[in-house]
Parts: sequence; structure tokens; C-alpha cells
Amino acid sequence: MVMKVNGYKIVPGANLSFANLESANLSGANLSAANLSSANLPLSNLTGANLTGANLVSSNLFEADLIGVDLSDAELTGANLTGANLTSVNLYGANLTGVNLTNANLPNANLTSANLTAALLLGANLSGANLSAANLSFANLAGAILTTANLSGANLLGANLLSAKPTGANLSGANLTNANLASANLASANLSGANLLGANLIGANLIGADLSDAILSGANLVTSNLSAANLTDAELTGANLVGATMPDGTIHD
Repeated sequence: MVMKVNGYKIVPGANLSFANLESANLSGANLSAANLSSANLPLSNLTGANLTGANLVSSNLFEADLIGVDLSDAELTGANLTGANLTSVNLYGANLTGVNLTNANLPNANLTSANLTAALLLGANLSGANLSAANLSFANLAGAILTTANLSGANLLGANLLSAKPTGANLSGANLTNANLASANLASANLSGANLLGANLIGANLIGADLSDAILSGANLVTSNLSAANLTDAELTGANLVGATMPDGTIHD
């Protein structure tokens, strides 16, 4: 029996472009490869749905429930996911360029190799999320929670992480060139081999962080806290460390 919602057939490959599915119950639906571009889906329930390879360009998913949804390789450019619940969602290889994920919940989400260029992630909860090899260049992650998230090899060129909380996160080998990490909580974070060239780390908490082999040339570390941090073979040429608390507890002058 074909599933129908608001008169629309809910089947793989369905053409639901501009469809009005506000508050619709699409739990467990199979919409793989479906066209949902510019579809209206605020407050909809898509728990456990299959949206692999679906087209959700410019769709409205405001506060939608997407727990456990498979969105691998989906196209979500410009979509509105403000306040959406994406707990344990699979966004492997998905295109999220310019997507709005402000205050969205993405704990334990799989965003491996996802494209999040210029995405809005203000206040988003990404604790435990896998963002390895993801492209977050120029993304806005101000105030985002990234506790124990995996960002190894991620591209965060020019990203805004003002007051973000990547506490205990894995940022090994990540590109953070010119990133804004002012007042970020990077305590116990793994930044080994990371590129922080020209990064803003004013007032950042780097207590116990691993910065071995990291590039910090030209970085601004004024009043940052590097207590017990590992700076073995780190490149600090031209870094500003005025007022910073050094690994041995002394204040740099």
C-alpha cells in the first residue's frame, strides 16, 4: 500500500518539490532520491526515515524531528534546519552548504566528509558528532557545543568558533587557518598537527590540550590558558602570547 500524506505519495524518488508537509508524520518513510526541494516541512516527524540521496535544497525543516534519519549523500544546500532534532542522523557526504542549523541538536550525528561550507551552526549541539574530513570553511559555530566531537582532518578555514565548546574534541590535523577561537573551551582537546596559522585564540581555554606539531605561526594567544598543554615541536613563530598562561603555569610577558 502506497503511503499518502496530505494527498502526496510518499515513495522513493517522489517529486515533492514545493509540497506542503507542515507537521506531517513521515516517520519511517522511504523517500530515498526524492525531490523535496523548497518543500515546507516545519515541525514534521521524519524519525527513522530514509532520505538517502534526496534533494532538499532550500527546504524548510524548522524544528523538524529527524532522529536517526539517513541523509547520506543528500543535497541540503540552503535548507532551514533551525532548532531541528538531528540526533544520531547520518549525513555522511551530504551537501549542507549555507544550511541554517542554528540551535539544532546533532549529538552523535555522522557528518563524515559532509560539506558545511558557510553553514550556520550557532549554538548547535554537536557533542560526540563525527565531523572527520568535513568541510566547515567559513562556517559559523559561535557558541556551538562540540564536546568530544571528532573533527580530525576537518577543514575549518576562517570558521567562527567564538565561545564554542570543543572540550575534549579531536581536531588532529584539522585546518584552522584564520579561524576565530576567541574564548573557546579547548580543554583537553587534541590539536596535534593542526594548522592554526593566524588563528584568533584570545582568552581561549587550552588547559591540557595537545598542540604537539601544531602550526601556531601568527596566532593570537593573548591571555589564553595553556596550562599543562603539550607544545612539543609546535611552531610558534610570530605568535602573540602576551598574558598567556604557559604550560608550566608562568604568565608570558
